[in-house]
Amino acid sequence: MYDFVDDKETPLQAGVTTSSRHFKKAVERNRVKRVMREAYRLQKIPLQETLVLKQKSLILFFIYVGKELPDFADANKKMQLILLKLSNLLDQQIEN
Repeated sequence: MYDFVDDKETPLQAGVTTSSRHFKKAVERNRVKRVMREAYRLQKIPLQETLVLKQKSLILFFIYVGKELPDFADANKKMQLILLKLSNLLDQQIEN
């Protein structure tokens, strides 16, 4: 699910992908990835700050498995929820 890395200079790295099975055209796949990257970019700050405070690093990879092109507003809300849950999980794991 997640993995810690000892690289202190880049506390948070991420990648995105989607299936060519659901999106046959490269234009559609690129749009999905662009929407996901932008939503991530806007929501990553709290998680990044948590990792810096804890002196930890994290590498994430997001896979879009939906069958319809995502709306940016929905993708942004979902990304916010995902990163908030991840931040909470990291806080719990680091404290234990």
